[in-house]
Amino acid sequence: MQRPIRLKIFSITLVLLVLMVVVTWLSVLNFRQLNNQVRALSDYYLPLQEQVASVEILIRQQMVHMERVLAGMQAARPDPDYLAAESGGFDARGINADQIVDSSLRMLEEAKTDKTIELDRVTLALLGSQLPAIQTSRQRFHAAFREFQIEAEEGNPRSAGIVRKSLLAAKDGVDVEIGKTIELLNTLTRDTAAQAKAEEVRAIRLNWAMTAIATALGLIFAWLVTRSLVEPIRRLLGGTQAVEAGDLDVEILVHTRDELASLADSFNHMVAGLREKERIKATFGQYVDPRIVRGLLDNRLAAEGGQNQVVSVFFSDLAGFTRMCEGLTPDATVRFLNRYFALMAEVIRGRQGIIDKYIGDSVMAFWGPPFTDPGRHAELCCAAALDQMKGLDAFRADLPNVLGFRHGLPQVDVRMGIATGEATVGNIGSETARGYTVIGDTVNLASRLEQANKFYGTRILVNGDTRIAAGEGFLFREIDSLRVAGRDEPVRVFELLGPRAGGDEYLPGLAARFEEALAGYRKGDWAAAEAGFRACLEAVPEDPPSRVFLKRIEDFRNAPPPAGWDGVWDAPGK
Repeated sequence: MQRPIRLKIFSITLVLLVLMVVVTWLSVLNFRQLNNQVRALSDYYLPLQEQVASVEILIRQQMVHMERVLAGMQAARPDPDYLAAESGGFDARGINADQIVDSSLRMLEEAKTDKTIELDRVTLALLGSQLPAIQTSRQRFHAAFREFQIEAEEGNPRSAGIVRKSLLAAKDGVDVEIGKTIELLNTLTRDTAAQAKAEEVRAIRLNWAMTAIATALGLIFAWLVTRSLVEPIRRLLGGTQAVEAGDLDVEILVHTRDELASLADSFNHMVAGLREKERIKATFGQYVDPRIVRGLLDNRLAAEGGQNQVVSVFFSDLAGFTRMCEGLTPDATVRFLNRYFALMAEVIRGRQGIIDKYIGDSVMAFWGPPFTDPGRHAELCCAAALDQMKGLDAFRADLPNVLGFRHGLPQVDVRMGIATGEATVGNIGSETARGYTVIGDTVNLASRLEQANKFYGTRILVNGDTRIAAGEGFLFREIDSLRVAGRDEPVRVFELLGPRAGGDEYLPGLAARFEEALAGYRKGDWAAAEAGFRACLEAVPEDPPSRVFLKRIEDFRNAPPPAGWDGVWDAPGK
């Protein structure tokens, strides 16, 4: 059964609310106990203490009236009005004291029947017997005072003296009973206040403890639930980052039963689809450049139609391959070509080129949008050509391992042609078989330049547009103005000698002398041209283009070119 994420979040909230309710309930219980002690003090103990204090004050006032009466009766001429007023005050204070005692007794009765407060029933019972004792002692004191007044007024000194002693004894008895009651109430109030304070401290500690426990339990539960949410998200994030980095072997394992588990399943299905897509790319990438496969699968390349773009087209061909194959077994020929094509393909793709096709021992490739920066395709194409020439040394060194023998190894050399210009780029073919390729005059020119190497003895020939577009990072020398088959307009042909920086030191001088000689040749100044080409041979004795032009000069001396000759040479054959 699937547990939705919203249920997990609701569970966290519910648990936290339950814990909060528990803490609140315990707080209420604790403060209820504290409130009980406070109410006991405010509703009964302190009012009783206040009333007993009032009784004590009234009795003390009675004693003051008594002393005044005694003093007035001992005067030489007693004042009857004064004595009557003091005697009346004595009686009034006594009545008030009895009324307060009666009120206190009624309060004690209320306390006995009050079930809402927990009270000290034992102490209250003692107070119930102690308050009447105060009242009885006070009434005995009151009666003794009246008896003393009667005896004194009758003029019986001996009887008055005896009654006076009883009066004082009754007064002391009242003091004793009041003292007992006050001590009892003080103890009750003090103990209840101490209990209230202790209850407050205990309530605060218990509340803090329960809050800490509730917080810990809430955090633990929240952590458990949150982990069940966050951990799958982390795995999904890690899987997404792995896929972004190119790792399609990742698989997300989520053990929950919620939307994240469904999302993980969808992610795994997506990755499986990507793996299948990459497998298709890898498989077809052995036949078609992977970038073309990827572009077609991602709909970045139009499946129909084409467009004109400025591209750089590359052709290469193994020199003397037909004769080479005559001395190799079919198996050795296949191994040879596979190793050679692997080397060429690695370099071309490393320089962002697209291998269009293999034609026997030839390689056709092109550079251009959307696979190459529009401003760098000629530069990258020339760099790839030079890298392939460097790679031939390693290929030649590995030939014994490729062919299986060490003696009689074939001579391996490559001719290359590069042309830059407009071409039609797109998917071309039938409904059942198509190829993403380039067609047009630029492609034909690149093929003709590759073949022209045979005539000039060169290895890499490019057209003038390639020379300009490649930039200043390469060293070229102009070879000729050539009219190739299929084109009426002549083409300025240049030989790619190498990088301008880090190349052989003699090459810049050779290029300069050759172009000076070529200028004399085009003017028909055979002597200057011959001197220039021989100077090139002195620098590089085996410079094939110089020998080609020396042979032409010799032929032109024997059979001069027609009037108006423009210096353009018609390429033989293709």
